[in-house]
Amino acid sequence: MRNYLPYLCIACGAALWGLIAFFVRGLSSFGFTAMEIVAIRVTAAAILLLVIGLIKFSSQIKISMKDLPMFFGTGILSIVFFNWCYFTAIDYMPISLAVILLYTSTAFVAVLSFIFLKESLKVKKITAVIGTMTGCVLIAGLTGESQQTISIWALLIGLGSGLGYALYSIFGKFALRKYSPFTVTLYTFVVADIVLFPIVRLWEKSERLLDFNVLVYATGLGFIPTVLAYILYTWGLERTESSKAAVIATVEPIVATILGVVFYHEELTWLQIGGSLLILASVIVVNLPAGNGNLITAGKDGSENKKPASAKN
Repeated sequence: MRNYLPYLCIACGAALWGLIAFFVRGLSSFGFTAMEIVAIRVTAAAILLLVIGLIKFSSQIKISMKDLPMFFGTGILSIVFFNWCYFTAIDYMPISLAVILLYTSTAFVAVLSFIFLKESLKVKKITAVIGTMTGCVLIAGLTGESQQTISIWALLIGLGSGLGYALYSIFGKFALRKYSPFTVTLYTFVVADIVLFPIVRLWEKSERLLDFNVLVYATGLGFIPTVLAYILYTWGLERTESSKAAVIATVEPIVATILGVVFYHEELTWLQIGGSLLILASVIVVNLPAGNGNLITAGKDGSENKKPASAKN
């Protein structure tokens, strides 16, 4: 059983990410906008991570002020942007399609790494990009064969979540050369909160925020699909191959689909189901072991993890 515990933790972490829409739609029902919900999430996560850091990772809290621009990239250009796009997409389309479009980040990482990091663009990466693009066409219903279509605006917002999520891997790669995954995650949310909180002006909705149900949704959003999910996923990731973790993490859209069908009575066309499966297949393909024996994949925290293909559990 102990040998399977890392896989179980990875699956549990991914499953918790699949529950994000529950908290987002709950806060939306109280009149909060997508950007306000982003601010609520990063604020709750920043507070919880600071508490955890002070108790258990005090040695990893110190950073150099000159490195703040890196965390501006991970916190604002990635976390705030991709969360806003993702939360907005949840309001424009079925939850399952929103989370699938988030998974286009794999294709964006491949392209951006080729452009900015001069990484090779091999056949399987090109195949994954083509598969992802084709999947998006099917999801949007742009073939003309689907009666349920997704607007171009909604599709672009969904793809924006994938782009923003991919940017975390690009900025995170530089930050992780100097800091631990916990430090990068902590300051990503702290910087995002410092910048976003005064812009969104959440204090003007303090009365609504103090509502018991809102507090439950807000705390749940910051803890369950954010801090707890990250801890579970990272613990499992450290004890298994990163490619296996990436494949196991595809349980997230499955959980999101079940959530949408059971709680929100959402329906998908066969074309959209096919497009979703094509994108998931592309994610799996791009995370297959490389011929040189190294596995390289972006962790859910945005970090890039490398482990030998022969790594033991």
